[in-house]
Amino acid sequence: MSALTLREILHLDVVGGADPELLAGEGGLDRPVRWVHSSEVYEGAGFLDGGELLLTNGFAFLDADGGALRRYVRELTARGAVGLAVEVGRALERMPSEVVAAARELGFPLIALRRVVPFVRIAEAANRAIVTHGLAARPAVTLRTADHSAALLADLADRQALNQPEVQARSALAGFRPGPGARLVGVSVHGPAVAARAAVDRVAGRGALCAAFPGDVLALVAAPAGRDAVRGVLDAFRAVAAPGLTVAVGPAVAAGDGWLRWSDTLRTARTTLELALTVPAAEPALAEGLLVTSSRALALERELTRGGVEANRERLTRLVGDVLGPLLEWEAVHGSDLVHTLEVHLRHGCSPTRTAALLHIGRQSLYQRLERIESLLGAEVGDPELLGELLQAACAARVVGAGRAGQGASERQILSDRTRAA
Repeated sequence: MSALTLREILHLDVVGGADPELLAGEGGLDRPVRWVHSSEVYEGAGFLDGGELLLTNGFAFLDADGGALRRYVRELTARGAVGLAVEVGRALERMPSEVVAAARELGFPLIALRRVVPFVRIAEAANRAIVTHGLAARPAVTLRTADHSAALLADLADRQALNQPEVQARSALAGFRPGPGARLVGVSVHGPAVAARAAVDRVAGRGALCAAFPGDVLALVAAPAGRDAVRGVLDAFRAVAAPGLTVAVGPAVAAGDGWLRWSDTLRTARTTLELALTVPAAEPALAEGLLVTSSRALALERELTRGGVEANRERLTRLVGDVLGPLLEWEAVHGSDLVHTLEVHLRHGCSPTRTAALLHIGRQSLYQRLERIESLLGAEVGDPELLGELLQAACAARVVGAGRAGQGASERQILSDRTRAA
């Protein structure tokens, strides 16, 4: 049998410490237990999927009448629950006779726990045992460490139905054992798989889950110590990544926050990589053919394209035309680079020194461009009321230019749409 039975769960040391007494349902002790949950809401049977052992301290029983208690047991049975374990002697002085009678009538396992053991300890130990037993019974146990990594990363990235004990057990089989206080960062790398994996190994070594998939190498990296985990991972990749790679980094999450957060950072890294590959970068790459970016660096792009670039193209084109139309009209005639200048200037805190350096122009040339921009817009670039709208529109102009014959084509389309709207 590939799953632990209720009988085996009751023989675990931590459960034995609660002094369990079977009151009904002896014939159901050999049913497999899929999971152990705790709940104090007797109406909660509808949330079960089947195969659960439910733990409760009986608080909800105190105010329930006999009919409600009998319905509760019937609902647990109908939902496929394996059994009910009730803490007796503290909040609940005795097991309600209606619960015992209904369980005996249905052959439903009913267990009284006569000593207090925190349910979190029982659930954690039981579920860990369930996962470990299940993994040991599957052929997957013969897989190499790399195969375990790939399988777990795929499930996390696809947000398959998982649970934390299972993720921890599978992570350990893959050789990845982050402590509860570790900071984890999802990484998605596009480019030659050998170079991508080498970069992850140089950044994290054994402190990572890593596997190659069609289109990217995906990794969950234990970040180096420091206040800014994302910055630490970015700097590490910038130092070791080879030309030809595009590296996208997700947000930092605490290892102890649970598998859903692990999934979040991996999924965000992947969507960030997609944007990095399809939307022109706001700034030049660090080196030819190398881009290292993060979900927070592309936060505005991610919000503007939620649901996909094409799904938002009409809305973004309209936004660009409404806010930056005069600049685009000027660029169409004079071939200057005002929109890009504006975006770089806004992204860097309106610092003339940093903007000029990034654009590789002199400060005097920058001042001339900024004067032209303000003249055309009829507003100051540094106006706090306009900063957000201007940056959003400048970013949108770059986004809707993706996949076209060039930025000029994008600008002509925006101007055409703006003319029709007028």
